[in-house]
Amino acid sequence: METLMTVTLDPKQLNSLALAYMGDAVYEEYIRHHVLLQGKTKPNRLHREAIRFVSAKAQAQVLKQMMNEDLLTEEETAVVRRGRNAKSGTVPKNTDVQTYRHSTAFEALIGYHYLSGSRERMEALIEKAIGIVEDQKGGAR
Repeated sequence: METLMTVTLDPKQLNSLALAYMGDAVYEEYIRHHVLLQGKTKPNRLHREAIRFVSAKAQAQVLKQMMNEDLLTEEETAVVRRGRNAKSGTVPKNTDVQTYRHSTAFEALIGYHYLSGSRERMEALIEKAIGIVEDQKGGAR
């Protein structure tokens, strides 16, 4: 009998918004763990710190820097392109459409690696993303 997590999905067959849906959850989990490792324990402070990493603006900046530094493979760039061009049908509240699309593309990339089982590469990208966000704020915590 298969369990929920043993059923595999082919990320190449999923649409970009489905990849982003998964990527959003996975990235959030890694960021929450990262914030807890910093020794913060008050819920409001934890939330504010996590927002620095998971906001659409932060994710879009991370993706742009990764692309500018040519860190992504051709396959990853194709996933990003698909994610950036996906039409969600919703209008972002706190950001412009371009920023929202880039953040969706970043989440799709994370979701793609998660569902592909490429955990090592996914974690390397997440570590890089954390470093980029921390560098932008001067490492402020």
